[in-house]
Amino acid sequence: MSTQVNELVFETFPELESERLQFRAYNLNDAKTLLDLRSHQAVSKYMDTAIPTCTEDTEKRIKGYHTAFEECQGITWAIIEKNSGKHIGDFGIWRIDKQNSRGEIGYILHPEYWGKGFMTETLNTLIRFGFRKLNLHSYAANVNTENENSKALLLKFGFKLEAYFRENFYYDGRFLDSEIYCLLESDLN
Repeated sequence: MSTQVNELVFETFPELESERLQFRAYNLNDAKTLLDLRSHQAVSKYMDTAIPTCTEDTEKRIKGYHTAFEECQGITWAIIEKNSGKHIGDFGIWRIDKQNSRGEIGYILHPEYWGKGFMTETLNTLIRFGFRKLNLHSYAANVNTENENSKALLLKFGFKLEAYFRENFYYDGRFLDSEIYCLLESDLN
């Protein structure tokens, strides 16, 4: 069994698709829609990170996505709804630990698209990509303890609660708890 992350994946950005969605690299033209997504109150509620206030903030974030890809440290896809061509969210595999073949995931979706199976479709496509093409052994997901929708999605996919950390994360003037979920390829439903 190979335990090496497949760095060939990082030679060309892996554009993928599912039945209703396309997954592509971010470009700077996406800065405005990314700003709208990440600053939306319902989306940012559980992100526990600085909320962008202008397109310069999201341009910087997009450049960070590009750098992470170039350095084989992460992949972040813009999620595009095929019928409308709208940018509706994103999904990233980041903090790739090459020694242990583990990656952390993060995702956002515009509330207009919640409850319609789009994130399930996204996870079906991109989680499997990470196991089969990137050669990851496991995923981690760090979740705000109050984000019930995200926890339900992860559990639906077979993620297991691996740890509950008390006040381990300082954000916005207070210490927050976090839950860490894990998925092994053998856990896939």
